[in-house]
Amino acid sequence: MIVSNVQRFSVHDGPGIRTTVFFKGCNLRCEWCHNPEALLPDRQMHFFADRCIGCGACLDECSRHAHRVTDGDRQFDRTLCTACGSCANVCYPKAMVPAGREMTVDEVMKEIVADKDFYESSDGGVTLSGGEPLTQLESALAILTACKADRIHTAIETNLAWPWSHVAAIVPWTDLFMVDVKLMDASAHERWTGTSNEQILANARRLSAEGIPMIVRTPVVTGVNATADQIGRIADFVASLGNVLYYELLPYHPLGTGKYAALGMDRPAKELDRPANGEMGRLLAEARERGIEVRCAGVRTDGEDDE
Repeated sequence: MIVSNVQRFSVHDGPGIRTTVFFKGCNLRCEWCHNPEALLPDRQMHFFADRCIGCGACLDECSRHAHRVTDGDRQFDRTLCTACGSCANVCYPKAMVPAGREMTVDEVMKEIVADKDFYESSDGGVTLSGGEPLTQLESALAILTACKADRIHTAIETNLAWPWSHVAAIVPWTDLFMVDVKLMDASAHERWTGTSNEQILANARRLSAEGIPMIVRTPVVTGVNATADQIGRIADFVASLGNVLYYELLPYHPLGTGKYAALGMDRPAKELDRPANGEMGRLLAEARERGIEVRCAGVRTDGEDDE
């Protein structure tokens, strides 16, 4: 499998202290995505040009000659790069940083079980994230089954944009689904993510009917869904489901701008921005009118910052 990161001691990806395995590859193309390093399934290399000190170590290390200096201009030719990572090994200022590494299930599980005592003491566990974990279904299933065999709580962060057969394969081994519902309108969803939401909503209803615990989340983006009407419609949908622990609003922040440039990728929607804190407070209040538990870190319904 190819993962972008295995993050230990995570406290934002489910209950308790967790280890989060970030799978590389995603089947959606959300225009606000701030994790471009997880979009493509293959290994890549970041080149942070502002960090380069011009030492030339990468020029000597790269057998493909992807690094060169022409008339004093430092250049990185991605068409020659195989993302082997050898240049990163000699890059002291971390101008070259790998995006993605190959790991076996056993290697991932070795990192997971190292913190089993912390999971048990905090009611934590393991979360599969991404990208989108179901792009590597076989590997995701192998990790989930190994965790359950070791009595480790399992969660998955998924967009649910898959045939039910993909989702059903992991249901017996997954204690908690953390599901994104970004928009209720199918055409608007396709406009902003590249895919209709019909399969997503159908799968969420199916999980609800089968009594599977869920957390539903919405990334709130100005110009996309940061209106009372949009959030209200999603909250209505959440209220219609059973076994939803809570609904969470996640304010968008353009954190990925530098990573797009470092990966040689175009940022899809430069005009998008984070909703103002006061607006998030109003959206939080709107969602709570449905009688469901709604969370939004750092925001109160009066628009002021939480203490």
